[in-house]
Amino acid sequence: MFLKKSLISGLLLLLTLSLGSAVSADDLFTSRVVLEGLNSPWAMIWGPDGQLWITEREGSRVWSVNPTNGKKSALVEIPNVVTGPQHEGLLGLTLAPDFAQSRLVYLNYTYSDGQLERHKIVRYTYDPSSKTLISPQDILTGLPAGKDHQGGRLIFGPDGMLYFSKGELGHNQGANRCKPNEAQRLPTAAEVKAKDYSAYVGKILRLTPEGDIPNDNPVLKGVRSHVFTLGHRNPQGLLFIGERLYGVEQGPSTDDELNLLEAGGNYGWPYIAGYPDDQAYAYINWSAVRGCESVPASAYLPAGQASVKETKWNRQDFKEPLRTFFTMPSFYNFQDAKFGALAYLGWATIAPSSLDYYPPNGPIKAWRNSIIISSLKNGALYRVPLSEDRKQAQGDIIKYFHTRNRYRQVLISPDGLTIYILTDKAGNVLDENGLPSQKMANPGALLAFKYKGK
Repeated sequence: MFLKKSLISGLLLLLTLSLGSAVSADDLFTSRVVLEGLNSPWAMIWGPDGQLWITEREGSRVWSVNPTNGKKSALVEIPNVVTGPQHEGLLGLTLAPDFAQSRLVYLNYTYSDGQLERHKIVRYTYDPSSKTLISPQDILTGLPAGKDHQGGRLIFGPDGMLYFSKGELGHNQGANRCKPNEAQRLPTAAEVKAKDYSAYVGKILRLTPEGDIPNDNPVLKGVRSHVFTLGHRNPQGLLFIGERLYGVEQGPSTDDELNLLEAGGNYGWPYIAGYPDDQAYAYINWSAVRGCESVPASAYLPAGQASVKETKWNRQDFKEPLRTFFTMPSFYNFQDAKFGALAYLGWATIAPSSLDYYPPNGPIKAWRNSIIISSLKNGALYRVPLSEDRKQAQGDIIKYFHTRNRYRQVLISPDGLTIYILTDKAGNVLDENGLPSQKMANPGALLAFKYKGK
């Protein structure tokens, strides 16, 4: 079943790429640049002041931005944030469910404990008189951190619990190839007692508003911890639709994923990318390679090391994705010469960075009951229609708003008429002709696409 599904989706993608599937913004939407010059904007929510609240990953600031004219004012600038070229710094933010009474705001960022990089979640209080965030309080500290695959999305659920996405730090690839990938490792009772969170990589965490372990968190291998789900690579998007939690995560050279996240669920990484179909991906444990550091990262299969097919990993707790972007057949060309040294831009992945939901009663009829996903690699949005019960993805994936930018987050206005998008200030992306580019059209920007109402 998985093999058939994989081959069909791969062949359909090849056909789609050749025919083109993007919908022009000029057809249904007007577009404008609301604001430029942000220092690596990362997260965006609707603030209580009716403005867009935006974090700067490298700038270590949270801004309140007027969505009409782009005027901004600083809510807070956080000292001692460790920043880097891509994954470190100030990342996600969210408001407490009882914000009207508590005025609590949650942020997460990378810091140094004097020896190692760490990740923490911090709670601030919004002061309406000064329109600033004050009184920081650490909620959860000492989380593992690094220069790759941090995850970093924060969101409250309808259960009043805080959910946090944590990547596996890019272990088992590139410069981190010799470090063991621990997306499948679960914390022991001793580690939980000692507040040793080293196993919290490649996981979705669930915690109380005070940072504690909820009493109804899943018991995994006999231990209750902050871990809600496991087996993730780089989960950068979380979204609640009703009581269901959805997430997007970035795959390797194939199979970015849209997942329905369920308590105790195992999403397969690093043994499975997408479906367990043995198509275009097999796990190679670099940390077990003798003399790993001296073996070039470009080596497809290091001497003396076997790859493990996806179908050889059999777990009853495995959850397959709702949709992949995209599952490709093994004969797919991952080294297309036209992409040169940036070959990865030619892979059949989109690097999903966030997601939002377009409701069944929204004014854009074609978008109703769809998940909207932002892409870093293609500078576009992808619309995924859902079944009526929202348990399955249905219909074709439609691509919108392709520009020469890296889309970091998408956020839909409350009236459903405007789609706001944050862009990275730098990076590699596919341009309007599908070729690699390192020059962003709108670096560090807030873009707005407004529906014409037809």
